[in-house]
Amino acid sequence: MGEVINLNRVRKDRAKAEARSTAKANRAAHGRTRAERTKAETERERAARLLDGSKLED
Repeated sequence: MGEVINLNRVRKDRAKAEARSTAKANRAAHGRTRAERTKAETERERAARLLDGSKLED
């Protein structure tokens, strides 16, 4: 016979794991200083300009 499991415990553990992963993503997205956000935005814009400048016109 199989192992007996508590379905309520499994459901709660799954919810806690999902909450932890959401919290980790939020910390990564919102836990940065203004300088870090500005630097990332500047790098993104620079990469976009470089890409647009490298396009060949037909």
